[in-house]
Amino acid sequence: MVVAAVLAVALGIQLLLDVAGVGAGLRSGRWVLGLVTGVVLAGLALLGPRSPVRSAAAALALAGAAAIAGDAWRLPSQPGLAGTVALLVLGAAAVRVAGPRAAGLLGLAGAVVLTVGRSAATRSQDVLPLALASLVAWGLALAVGTWLRLDDARRRQELDDVRREERLELARELHDVVAHHVAGIVVQAQAALVVAETRPEMVPTALSDIEAAGTDALAAMRRVVGILRENDDAAPVTAGPEQLAELVSRFAAHGPSVVAHLPDAPSPAWPPEVATTVYRVVQEALTNVALHAPHASTVTLTVEDGPSQVRAIITDDAGGAAAPRPTTSGGHGLVGLRERVEALGGRFEAGYGEDNRWTVRATLPHPAVAR
Repeated sequence: MVVAAVLAVALGIQLLLDVAGVGAGLRSGRWVLGLVTGVVLAGLALLGPRSPVRSAAAALALAGAAAIAGDAWRLPSQPGLAGTVALLVLGAAAVRVAGPRAAGLLGLAGAVVLTVGRSAATRSQDVLPLALASLVAWGLALAVGTWLRLDDARRRQELDDVRREERLELARELHDVVAHHVAGIVVQAQAALVVAETRPEMVPTALSDIEAAGTDALAAMRRVVGILRENDDAAPVTAGPEQLAELVSRFAAHGPSVVAHLPDAPSPAWPPEVATTVYRVVQEALTNVALHAPHASTVTLTVEDGPSQVRAIITDDAGGAAAPRPTTSGGHGLVGLRERVEALGGRFEAGYGEDNRWTVRATLPHPAVAR
């Protein structure tokens, strides 16, 4: 609408100038070529967004032909005001989307057409100002098109970054949910095989536990898919010490015993991202114990809520009897945890300590102090 209004005003001003500037007025017909050229170029400018490069090329060819005809018939310089405005619009739109080579050719062609088009004015002393003004206007149009091109590239890059972050977040969420629940199902299934040989009467109970674990896994997957289907950015589900206690209880039911030291406050002042990250760290660490340290007898979990930071430490006593553990540069789970923790300005460590105990340690700055 704005472009159409500008072109309409330019056409009106051009008609007034032509009629007022030509001695014979309307009867001379010297204004017809400029008006027709302006109308056609304005139409191309309005239809240009469908194919900006082709429309700009066609407009430049038409403007060049009008300039040659105007010079041959000794008419006012071409293109006129309306045609020039239309060319500026088309040039900016074409440079915005054209390839580097096509943009360069269009820029050069526009400069030539707008300069040579003033050839009819060579019979006056105004040729240099007219040509210079045309070149400056064309350069500004190309600059606007280049700026829009860079802005489009920046927006695409931002969109790609957001999509990449969403994919990474989805990968982390799926890994956290699936790995944890599937690890529990595998451990319970292994236990059911042992129970079937030693205590057959306990098989129904073991199968019931496996069924419950599978149901929990399906429910967790549905929650993840539900989050993906939400149109609005919903607040993350937070997890405090009470949820950590439930997580530890579920793990201890089919794994080694857990000695948990959790904050005394039932709901410490943790923001959602810190609470969720602490929960994910503990969940991933316990999952890794189930998968890689089946001989562990005790797991120690300590969550400290200090005045300036929150710290989660998980250790197990499997030692050298454990299977090869994933390193910080290998397993996707630990990589995801490191990204989560470092994104919040924290530190993450995982490895064997001096006492040959596998330790996962995450330290997160307390946001209340930062505020």
